[in-house]
Formats: sequence, structure tokens, C-alpha cells
Amino acid sequence: MRKLTMLVAGAAGYVLGSKAGRERYEQIKAGASKVAQDPRVRSKAKDAGTMVQDKAPVLKDKVTGAAASTKDAVKDKTSSSSDTAPVTGMDPAPVTGTDPSTTSPYPAS
Repeated sequence: MRKLTMLVAGAAGYVLGSKAGRERYEQIKAGASKVAQDPRVRSKAKDAGTMVQDKAPVLKDKVTGAAASTKDAVKDKTSSSSDTAPVTGMDPAPVTGTDPSTTSPYPAS
């Protein structure tokens, strides 16, 4: 009953929203288009694009350097940790939801 109530409410909201919502959507769309066509907005957007193009190589170098130093730090940390033994020869975890006597997710035929 609860699912049916939710379904009916959702359907009613969709129908009512689509009638009133389309008109409001068109208003918002027209307003956004008007703002996007404003010469001041276009100028600022062009300036922002130019700044991003100018700063992108510098940012790329910084990110590349940070990634390299992080990689080196992780490599040093993992190679200097001789107190932990490498994990080898471990059995895989059993697949859940299957016959406990097997790790296969498929029933025996």
C-alpha cells in the first residue's frame, strides 16, 4: 500500500509539475540566454578562458611535481618497511552467498 501511495503521489507530481513547470522552464531558459548574450558577460567569460589557458601549463607542472614527489615518498616508505613480511600464498576469501563447502559461485552440476 505504501509503495502504491508513493507511486500515485509521484505520478500526480509529475503531471502537475510538467504543466506548470514547462512554462517556468521556458522563462528560466530565456533569462539565461539573455544573460549569456550580454556583451559584458561574454567579455568576462573570454577573459576567464584566456587566464585558464595561461595558467594551465604552470598548474600542470605543479601537479606533475607533486605527483612525482608523492610517488617517491610512497616508494621510500614501502621499501623501508622491512618489519612487515610480504603477503604471499594466502587463500582467497570465500565467495559469499554460496555453498559453504565451495568457493565457487556456481552450483555443482
